[in-house]
Amino acid sequence: MSARTHSRPHPATTGGVDIRLPWWALALPALAFVALLVLILNPSDAHAASGDPAITHLVERAQQLLAR
Repeated sequence: MSARTHSRPHPATTGGVDIRLPWWALALPALAFVALLVLILNPSDAHAASGDPAITHLVERAQQLLAR
């Protein structure tokens, strides 16, 4: 018994894929890039967050234990 092969009625298109991005998909990475560029150009505006001394001590202790 031979099996029939099914052929496609329409040939596959070789054109590009039509994908539309929302406006924020381009705006958010551009905004993040500009914000990081501003921080690099003016590092005096970038301040480290002051943490709780207990947390700082805990992190330092963990670094000491990992260094052994």
